[in-house]
Amino acid sequence: MACPASPAHYQYNPIKTVKTNVMGSLNMLGLAKRTKARILQASTSEVYGDPEVHPQGEGYRGNVNTIGVRSCYDEDKRVAETLFFDYHRQHGVEIKIARIFNTYGPRMSLNDGRVVSNFIVQALKGEDITIYGLGRQTRSFCFADDLIDGLMKLMESPADFTGPVNIGNPNEFTIMELARKVIALTSSRSKIVFKPLPQDDPARRRPDISLAEKALGWKPSTHLDEGLKKTIEYFEAIL
Repeated sequence: MACPASPAHYQYNPIKTVKTNVMGSLNMLGLAKRTKARILQASTSEVYGDPEVHPQGEGYRGNVNTIGVRSCYDEDKRVAETLFFDYHRQHGVEIKIARIFNTYGPRMSLNDGRVVSNFIVQALKGEDITIYGLGRQTRSFCFADDLIDGLMKLMESPADFTGPVNIGNPNEFTIMELARKVIALTSSRSKIVFKPLPQDDPARRRPDISLAEKALGWKPSTHLDEGLKKTIEYFEAIL
């Protein structure tokens, strides 16, 4: 799935994360080279950083703070993209790169740190819903079924289509809108509370999916309300 909502939601060891992701990419690229396999990189919208271009197209090189608190995740994904293209150019490895925007759906972990699961779990438990900043920052939420459909179409595309290609839902919502939708759909009495906005938290995030539509014949079909209902049903069952 795509990146966490913010580092405040997601506790990890930055050095271990970068080492694991970069070394994992190298190992898998080596395997793909030896076996002549087609290989997919699940990249992320985080490569665009806090974007100065909106919506974000694949040609945009991003606005990443290389020494910020989010940078380890952003940079290891950018490095992985570089490694994939180096193996493609030097060794003829058949690569596919998808830049995934915020994904959600059933079977998410209760504590995976993503904003959708955080809000749903807090609402179902009657806890305060935590918003970082004023909730004006925007995200585009892609239901997991739509994401999988896009990845399958990418893997089935002609060999000369490498990507990167944005896979996400172009419908844009503020975090406040998301919180209110979750409260309404769960009939929760949770209150919304505000905490300071983490450093480098992107102000806006929305994919330009024109390349995916043209090259893959793909676009998402699940509206946010529909996807949230299915996700809420899942969390109700496991709680």
